[in-house]
Amino acid sequence: MPPRPHPAGIDTTGTSKATPGGADSHSAAPTPRSAGTPLTTRVRRAGNGLPGFVLAVAVAVVATFAGIEVPVVGGPVFGIVLGVLVATVLRPGDRLRPGLAFAARPVLQGSIVLLGATLSLQQVAQVGRSSLPVMLGTLAVALLGACGLGRLLGVRGDTQLLIGVGTGICGASAIAATQAVIRAKDSQVAYAIGTIFTFNIVAVLAFPQIGHLLHLTPHAFGLWAGTAINDTSSVVAAAYAYGGDAGSYAVVVKLTRSLMIIPIVTALTLWAARREPSGGQGSQGFSLRALPWRKLVPVFLVGFVAAAALNSAGVVPSSWHSALTVTGTFLITTALAGIGLSLRLGDLRRAGIRPLLLGAGLWVLVAAASLGLQAVTGTL
Repeated sequence: MPPRPHPAGIDTTGTSKATPGGADSHSAAPTPRSAGTPLTTRVRRAGNGLPGFVLAVAVAVVATFAGIEVPVVGGPVFGIVLGVLVATVLRPGDRLRPGLAFAARPVLQGSIVLLGATLSLQQVAQVGRSSLPVMLGTLAVALLGACGLGRLLGVRGDTQLLIGVGTGICGASAIAATQAVIRAKDSQVAYAIGTIFTFNIVAVLAFPQIGHLLHLTPHAFGLWAGTAINDTSSVVAAAYAYGGDAGSYAVVVKLTRSLMIIPIVTALTLWAARREPSGGQGSQGFSLRALPWRKLVPVFLVGFVAAAALNSAGVVPSSWHSALTVTGTFLITTALAGIGLSLRLGDLRRAGIRPLLLGAGLWVLVAAASLGLQAVTGTL
């Protein structure tokens, strides 16, 4: 049986190893080709990604100035909107996609690490502890709602599970980690990600306006965004557009919420091992090696905590905080521009209406549950 493809963005090729004792093993010096190939490959990859990245930065610059003129919307929101508009007109081809992918993921992760340098570990622990009841409650609503609404709409199996986990935890990252365990079909992963992405865009545009209509405090909005919006990029965009310290508060809530993927994927790994047919891989028993640890604890999350620790220790001067916040916000805008420029409307159309209805229902349920739990716990 051929190996299954891995989620997009995960490099599984490793590094090639030279075979000792080969034809050139006794040469006095390596040939120029063998010595230069790795460096040449890196340079070529960087060059391939440059055009798309430059386009994302250009859109981010325009979005930043637009955000200054219209602060109620903010640069990050303008970034994703302008990205979608430019993509609709220019239809970026495959040549631009490596750079857009770099802007959409590593740049976003780097921005979160930078923002961590403006927080203290005491703030991170306090926010995580105070948001835990709302976080666990909304996760339960998402998973139980996926079961009930999925059955009602006829969206069952792995698609139902992927949309539920993506809505309840951390969007595409949770979907990728779950897919690595349950081995869902590529089409099911595409449906789930397309659905999640649709409501990420809606949330970025709608949540700040709804928050102002409800007169939410920055902390209440940060908790709402961090527990009710799917992907980290959308949480950051909506919260920083809202203003005040909603952005930093939402980032901590969201990253704490992302850790919920560890117990969920651990349980799914056990379940997947049990459902394997007799004589298959499941007959060998459960193994910790089956857990995708590198996906469960992302490197940028470790970097965020490390940056907060450095700030807590006084290594990061407080006079740097303003510049770090401005830089981090611009990187977020660049990332969202990359996401908008990567959008293909055909991917959303192919997702079909029923997964979108399931995603919409879960999105409304989780958003309402977050506000309701905040009212009950006194954090609203």
